[in-house]
Amino acid sequence: MTKFDLRRSRAHLQQFAFRHLFIEELGWSNPPHRASKSWPLEKLNLTFTYQPIAQLSGVLVLEVTTNQNTLPNAKTCAAIHEQISSWYYENMLIFVNQARTQSLWYWVKRTDRKKSPRSHYYFKGQSGDLILSKLSGMFFDLSEFDEHGHVNLLEVTRRLHDALDIEPITKKFYLEYKDEHLNLAEQIEGLAHDSQRHWYASVLLHRLMFIYFLQKKGFLDRGNQDYLASKLAQSRQRAVDRFYKDFLLPLFFEGFALPPEKRSDQTKTMLGQIPYLNGGLFLPHELEINPTPVGQTASLSTPVGQTANLSTPVGQTASLSTPVGQTANLSTPVGQTASLSTPVGQI
Repeated sequence: MTKFDLRRSRAHLQQFAFRHLFIEELGWSNPPHRASKSWPLEKLNLTFTYQPIAQLSGVLVLEVTTNQNTLPNAKTCAAIHEQISSWYYENMLIFVNQARTQSLWYWVKRTDRKKSPRSHYYFKGQSGDLILSKLSGMFFDLSEFDEHGHVNLLEVTRRLHDALDIEPITKKFYLEYKDEHLNLAEQIEGLAHDSQRHWYASVLLHRLMFIYFLQKKGFLDRGNQDYLASKLAQSRQRAVDRFYKDFLLPLFFEGFALPPEKRSDQTKTMLGQIPYLNGGLFLPHELEINPTPVGQTASLSTPVGQTANLSTPVGQTASLSTPVGQTANLSTPVGQTASLSTPVGQI
């Protein structure tokens, strides 16, 4: 059984090669017709061009551009979607600007007679971590096709729904997350300004949440879905309160940020089989490279879980395709045992 290849998918995404992404990495099929066509929307005084790039069981993915050099607004997206849906009822649209540097991924949830658009953006230069976390939910393995090469339509639409129907952040979660973020930021010592401490708290929390997504998808160390918890236990056997310096920093900057052939043997043994993510969240942040004025030292001196309890279902609130909080309580493995006592800038 094959798995979603994060590295290759990221490369296709960053090159705006969306057809290759769906066909070669997500397991979708070529559409019956790939020719691009133009259509006028007289009521909005514009013309849009659409091109089918992939399909599966009657669900069509189309790239759409307009005669304007920017991504369309919500009203225009809705009008174009309504027109395309009259031809292809089940669809997902990828709006791309003419320079192919910005994209808007557009899918409409239908419940009874109500339509609820869901929009997700990807711009050139971004790591793509967020959109890739959604796209992984649309992956189909060959074993899921029947003897005629078909997949059930309801299964395809269900995966689109699960991947793209991310509700807006609720007020309750936002307030709770804000409180925990503030608590963590208060424990970061040595950074010159409050803004720097808050910034670094966000960097650390985003990395941890993304690692939880990776482990629950089976992307870490031969499918180990409790990767961080098991590595934390190993770290505690070696020394107390060294998880951040001795494991997380090598994981960030040698594991995810370097291809396997450039990692030391010691790092390979400690981390296990870790994918190379080619940048993104796991390159040294500017606060880690040059954290403070000369003579000051920045450190994280408090257990993460006591200050940043991410036990609320993140998938319902934080635009990850998998409910991280429902499957991996970040307050348990990291927080109860792992004190972050290493200077931020000493990596």
